[in-house]
Amino acid sequence: MTRSSRQLWHFHGGLKLESNKAISTQSPIVKARLPKRLILPVQQHIGEAGALLVKKGDKVLKGQAITQSTEYVSAPVHASSSGTVIDIDEYPAPHPSGLNTLCVVIETDGEDKWTELQPTHYINTKSPAELRQLIRKAGIVGLGGAAFPTAVKVNPGPQAHIETLIINGAECEPYISCDDMLMREYATELISGCGIIQYMVSATHCLITVEDNKPEAIKAIQAVINEQALHTIEVVSIPTIYPTGGEKQLIKVLTQKEVPSDGFPSDIGLLVQNVGTAVAVHKAIVLGEPLISRIVTVTGEGVKQPQNMEVLIGTSMSELIEQSGGYHDDACKLIMGGPMMGFTLQTDHLPVIKGCNCLLVENTPEETPATMPCIRCGACASVCPAQLLPQQLFWMASSKNFELVQDYHLFDCIECGCCAQVCPSQIPLVQYYRFAKTEIWSQERDRIKSDHARVRHDFRQARLELEKKERAEKLRKKKELLEKKKIAEAAAKNDTPETEIDPKKAAIEAAMKRVQDKKAAKQNNNTSSDE
Repeated sequence: MTRSSRQLWHFHGGLKLESNKAISTQSPIVKARLPKRLILPVQQHIGEAGALLVKKGDKVLKGQAITQSTEYVSAPVHASSSGTVIDIDEYPAPHPSGLNTLCVVIETDGEDKWTELQPTHYINTKSPAELRQLIRKAGIVGLGGAAFPTAVKVNPGPQAHIETLIINGAECEPYISCDDMLMREYATELISGCGIIQYMVSATHCLITVEDNKPEAIKAIQAVINEQALHTIEVVSIPTIYPTGGEKQLIKVLTQKEVPSDGFPSDIGLLVQNVGTAVAVHKAIVLGEPLISRIVTVTGEGVKQPQNMEVLIGTSMSELIEQSGGYHDDACKLIMGGPMMGFTLQTDHLPVIKGCNCLLVENTPEETPATMPCIRCGACASVCPAQLLPQQLFWMASSKNFELVQDYHLFDCIECGCCAQVCPSQIPLVQYYRFAKTEIWSQERDRIKSDHARVRHDFRQARLELEKKERAEKLRKKKELLEKKKIAEAAAKNDTPETEIDPKKAAIEAAMKRVQDKKAAKQNNNTSSDE
């Protein structure tokens, strides 16, 4: 189904940007060379890192799991090629923080030998739960950039009813074209993955959304749909407006529905997945292959041969730049992601991770614009796709009013950068929002730690109080036993049954007897002295 036969809507705001995609789509996808060394961070996804399954010196095969998920929101990491584990230590990884992270380093043996794979030949004989487990074991995460574990996302829970599956092929950010080329060359695998996800979530419809500046991708997908005579899967051409690829914005365009501020698409019967994720699902289920590679766009005016490459996870970015002709002399900046939502890398000696969709090399020197005071023009609010008040968020974030900034729905901000793009005062608005989010998360972690410490303190106090009560109870019982012993001894002397003796009376009589004994002893002493 095309754009002309399906009604579409518009989300608030957005921008028309120069796409700059053609420079990297002139040639087919190139398979990157097998590197001599792979650096695999153990955490490449949202959620908890897995537990290591290998140690230094181990031999590994291509596709072999090197970590195992121990938490629900997690994803394992696999060896991208066969070789030897030569180190397990902290190495630099592509992240805005620039901090090192725990990595497994594999020296490849050149054989690229696979571990034993277990493909699924008859998918309908597997239950959705079994398929989800296979996806979980394959380490699949969202390949649109968020890297959220897919097995969790395709398990919306018993209360949710998914009516429509949306496959996101919008790829709205400038320069990035990996999804475009994937849809052109892997259309059959894409349709297969869509069908598997549709089966798992029991969706009655599947909409594959592609921006109208990608006619070749639309044509390739439509050809497969027609060839297989599919009636529940449609390809929908949508307008090219940034950021249409945002989950909530895409849902608005297709359905006119609004995802609740603190909710999920599943709350309104929808599920959104990236086209790359759908192809990865096909490979995991049909071929039995875990997620060990992805398509990466190497592009920009600062690289000599922009192209799209199929890259093994863990390959050094510097090798991809080299295989793309190297840098131009005026190259000055390397960005992971696009120019709007990507972040600058300080070096290219970093590994490609699951969430790396683009390496953008710019040749324009980065000039820090002079930031001026906000003039309250409202341009930021007019383009905000989340319908927020960016200037209010800016004032609250800059004044560190982290409680009030949440009242203005800070966490609904998708950090698309539209507000900063149109700001006449050149205020780096998104940086303020990221700062505020980071501080709030930090405070929340501190609060959780404080609550945990308080719970531990309360537990300790309760334990000490219990021990005190137990000691008191033991003393009471000991005293009772002593009293009973005295009563028994008194009963034996008086030849009186123990049950007939009143403990209080017995105690009084014992005291009186002691007084009488003292008097008698005193009289005896007086008599002796008189004599």
